[in-house]
Amino acid sequence: MSKSSFPFSRKNYKLMFIGIGLIILGFIIIGLDSDPHGNGVLGLTIGPIVTLAGFIFEFYAIFAKTDSNK
Repeated sequence: MSKSSFPFSRKNYKLMFIGIGLIILGFIIIGLDSDPHGNGVLGLTIGPIVTLAGFIFEFYAIFAKTDSNK
């Protein structure tokens, strides 16, 4: 049993914060679209792709193995 009571290592938490940043950035990009109701390129393609990439990165951050959780 490891000495740390946290379920993830420091690397996992850093990766999770990066993923949360990507998700927030995606929503900001969607909101920056100048077309009404977000129907432009930013709101329909770039923003959702960045947001989806953030969620995929979050799954990677949760399942990433480090020395302490092998």
